[in-house]
Amino acid sequence: MNEVTIAIAGLGRVGSLFLKKMTEQKGKRTRIVGLVEVRPDAPGVKIAEKENIKIYPGIQDLVRLGDSVDVIFDLTGSMEARKALRSGMAESNNKHTVVAPEVMAFLIWDLIASGETFPENHSSLQGY
Repeated sequence: MNEVTIAIAGLGRVGSLFLKKMTEQKGKRTRIVGLVEVRPDAPGVKIAEKENIKIYPGIQDLVRLGDSVDVIFDLTGSMEARKALRSGMAESNNKHTVVAPEVMAFLIWDLIASGETFPENHSSLQGY
């Protein structure tokens, strides 16, 4: 695999800082192909605009990207968003894309952030 394409759902405190750290990884074989955020004033929106990354208004927009996305990071902290993402992926029969919860973002953060504290904002780092 030459490049890993990723999308991020949720650009609040956690998602925005994760986005910032990921955009600093230029030339590292990752490319952010889309983001979901419903609040135009979310911290990560400015980062996305600066980096020319498409911002979608809903989870289903990421689902429609299909297998052009390798990993979707669900950083919404919302059980409803998680359910919508999982059911959308199942209904679309997408067997390629991996949905990664906050705990996976934490793992990647630990590898790339050189000792910086993970921006915990949700009640706990949960899987699915």
